[in-house]
Amino acid sequence: MTDGGGPKLLGDDEQFHATDEAVDLSETAVEGWLALGIFWLLGATVAYQFVTRYLFNDSAAWTEEIARYLLIGMVFVAASVGVRENNHIQVDVLYRYLPARAGHFLSLAVDVVRIAFFASMVWLTALLMREMGDYEMTIVPLPMNILYAVCWLGFAAMTWRSIGVLGAHWKRGHSVLTRPEN
Repeated sequence: MTDGGGPKLLGDDEQFHATDEAVDLSETAVEGWLALGIFWLLGATVAYQFVTRYLFNDSAAWTEEIARYLLIGMVFVAASVGVRENNHIQVDVLYRYLPARAGHFLSLAVDVVRIAFFASMVWLTALLMREMGDYEMTIVPLPMNILYAVCWLGFAAMTWRSIGVLGAHWKRGHSVLTRPEN
């Protein structure tokens, strides 16, 4: 039996048969695994908060603060995966109306500006960490610089990945901005 001329959905035994494609995780970036680990810590923290609040009616106060910081850390680490894959939001309408050569140079300029921005954020985060000194979190007696160090790591990874994206665009001769189909 077919579904409108499409692929066969039911086997000869009239049962649905599905097979999954092989999953290849060898291309997964280190930042992706780190973000996944932070995500699971966040999930465990929120689950602990749920249990203490709704089952024991005695909420653990530290969980909200730690969950917030884990979410921030996960975003900064995972953002470098988006940079590596060049999946961040981009406005490409201008490139449709530019000559190919001008679009190519403009897209390389965008890559350079992105590298400069992330590198400046690495520097500014390091300055902030120095200024924060021994400042501690509100409820948990841990230094706030733990959170800022994760943000610094995320910005450093984004800078490194942006350099790789620029190199790939330079080598290939175009970017997704100038040729969205590639």
